[in-house]
Amino acid sequence: MAREDKSKKEQTRVDDSWVPKTELGKAVKSGKIKDISEIFERNLPMLETEIIDYLLPELSEREFQEVLSVNMVQRMTDSGRRVKFSCIVVIGNKDGYVGLGQGKAQEVGPAIRKAITDAKLNLIQIKRGCGSWECGCGKPHTIPFQVRGRSSSVSVTLLPGPRGLGITMGDVGKKILGLAGIKDVWSRSYGQTQTTLNMALAIFDALKQTNNISVQQRHVERIGIMPGKSRE
Repeated sequence: MAREDKSKKEQTRVDDSWVPKTELGKAVKSGKIKDISEIFERNLPMLETEIIDYLLPELSEREFQEVLSVNMVQRMTDSGRRVKFSCIVVIGNKDGYVGLGQGKAQEVGPAIRKAITDAKLNLIQIKRGCGSWECGCGKPHTIPFQVRGRSSSVSVTLLPGPRGLGITMGDVGKKILGLAGIKDVWSRSYGQTQTTLNMALAIFDALKQTNNISVQQRHVERIGIMPGKSRE
């Protein structure tokens, strides 16, 4: 109840100060679009972070944000050495929506805020289900089928896991998949997996593939494939 009250307050704050600049933003603020799933179903581009703040206000809370890495970047110029901080952040509502972003600034705080903004603009909706032959519970606790993602030298394969398995990956994978709402998954990874950015991008690319594979309706019902928020 407390979280719902906080979300309503956050939505009211955004509603009062936000002046939409796009047609989608105007439709969201006017109430024509009330659920973020409508945006993904119609494949509409989100160019304003306020759209996310309005429809998924919980993403502004620290509980739904994870900083994957903070690196110091140095560059030599005519005036001397310039130092900046580069951050990678993942956000997610732990129920079918996840975003990955990068930010760079002269201080850590602004770099993280830039990364969060970038993650909101890169938000995706994923499909979940119970594609594991070891389980068959029909609940959206894992991915519905095997998917593969790639970034540079890193390749990641995610496979459906039985209920209670957990996430069989390192810290980067656990944070991204956890915020996406996936509780159980098998995985295989190849390449320079210690590179946080490439590993994160490969996992994010694999999650995108859950929307690119067509499945017959009879399999959708059997596996319990569900896009976005669960309706349990």
